[in-house]
Amino acid sequence: MPQRLTPLEIMQKLVAFPTVSRDTNIPLIDWVADYLGSHGIASHRYIDPDQPKHALFAHVGPLTEGALVLSGHTDVVPVDGQPWSTDPFEVVEKNGKFYGRGTCDMKGFDALAIWALVEAHHSGVTRPLQIALSFDEEVGCTGAPPMIAAMQPVLPKGSAVIVGEPSMMRTVTGHKAGMGFDTHVQGFEVHSSIMDRGVNAIMYGAKLIDWANEMNVANQNAQPGDLAAAFDPPFTTLHVGQISGGTAHNITAKDCHFAMDFRVVPGESQQEWEALYRERVAQVQAMMQTVVPETRIALSQRFNVPALMPEREGLAEQVVRRLTGDNATHVVSYGTEAGQFQQAGYSAVICGPGDIAQAHQPDEFITVAQFNAGHAFMQKLVASLRGGAEAT
Repeated sequence: MPQRLTPLEIMQKLVAFPTVSRDTNIPLIDWVADYLGSHGIASHRYIDPDQPKHALFAHVGPLTEGALVLSGHTDVVPVDGQPWSTDPFEVVEKNGKFYGRGTCDMKGFDALAIWALVEAHHSGVTRPLQIALSFDEEVGCTGAPPMIAAMQPVLPKGSAVIVGEPSMMRTVTGHKAGMGFDTHVQGFEVHSSIMDRGVNAIMYGAKLIDWANEMNVANQNAQPGDLAAAFDPPFTTLHVGQISGGTAHNITAKDCHFAMDFRVVPGESQQEWEALYRERVAQVQAMMQTVVPETRIALSQRFNVPALMPEREGLAEQVVRRLTGDNATHVVSYGTEAGQFQQAGYSAVICGPGDIAQAHQPDEFITVAQFNAGHAFMQKLVASLRGGAEAT
């Protein structure tokens, strides 16, 4: 008889794999596939053609459409330079908390989803359940779209997706869109004493960053639309978090690199914001080229994550509200894979254990109480699928 691990035991296994986004996640996926296989559950993979990364998806219950899908990501952010007081890749319990990288974001939920899939399989559910474990969520949600596409010809189409990002088990029905552009300003070096003959890439890059500041002020002062009003902050934000460039203090900078990121409220167009940025880039580039024609600004899109739009009578929302009893309205400003599932035709909602404030932090943790709340949610979910009751 194969061993049926507890959610905590599964989380301990998952956290032990150091699946930082820059590294492979294949050993973790291998373990999940072997564990599911030991219980007679067939799993399938999407294999990234360009890097050593795999996604995994599986189905239990009747081979019919309409499954509920439990969605999580397997990658975590780095621990480099963070002052951890415990081994980040070992689950340590103390003071009512489980410490470890990913316990909150989001291997705690992944463990609960794996547990639920195995329990659903052994209990003979009359309605299907699926799991989808992606990669590279932490670097722009780039792993989910090809995984979702790969699921379509292999599994019966699911109808509702629960994305288990940490929400304190609240029913989150909307989030902002996100997109980011690597921006490379290519200037022309001269001695700073004759800077008028050169093109300082940093100083021209600053014009783009100052434009972002102006847009933020304008957005903050504008009256928010109905969809935007629920968010905090209730407007689209533009942000530059890193910048590099230059050779010496007395040389006009030849290069300047930074990332311009957008968090776009539902109801506004990502395409329009991209067009506005490209228009400003073209204006600044024209200024540079009046001095030195071969200078330029190059843009490369790093990520593009659609918003999660609140659904009217959404199936996923109904499922989660029925199981949690949470009937309040919750939206978040961070992005998730929920919008990508929604874009692919699934009803989608966010609900998972833990507090997003702990994500990415040194000594990341999920409270024992939150982990147990997630377990109770999964127990109710499996029972509802076993009883044949409509999950609405």
